[in-house]
Amino acid sequence: MTCQTYSLFVLSVIMIYFGRFGNSLDLAQLEGDIDKLKADFNASLSEVADGGSIFTGNLTNWTEKNEKRIVLSQIVSMYLEMLEKTDTSKEHVRHILEELHTLKSSLPDGLNKMKYLIDLTNLQMSDLTIQRKAVNELFAVLKKLVDTSASLKRKRSQPQRRCKC
Repeated sequence: MTCQTYSLFVLSVIMIYFGRFGNSLDLAQLEGDIDKLKADFNASLSEVADGGSIFTGNLTNWTEKNEKRIVLSQIVSMYLEMLEKTDTSKEHVRHILEELHTLKSSLPDGLNKMKYLIDLTNLQMSDLTIQRKAVNELFAVLKKLVDTSASLKRKRSQPQRRCKC
């Protein structure tokens, strides 16, 4: 329960983050609804702050916008799972759920990407067949890596083009 109560603060941060960029959220109403939700969960207890943040602390490690959106997509999914198990007869809970579902539909599906990363870490690199396949793909992987970094450098080094209107 402590994890749930502290994560409500993170929910506020996510809603504000997407409110700034999504422009579809009514932040004033959401802030009030989240305050009611905090009261429902007794989120003002001192133990909530123990151990630091659940989501926002690690979110700073993700610097690319698209990477951050994938992580936020997973966090929103976790809030949906948590709130769908609470008392949905309350108007503020239903409103927050509705807004989270709206946000979820506008975010990339990070679950498939996360599963792919987990599968990568579970590859048995001691298996001779996997080693052979990996060696066979090594040049292609390096080429993609070089192409990606070269295109980023090119974008950064290009001067800003001005309109000649």
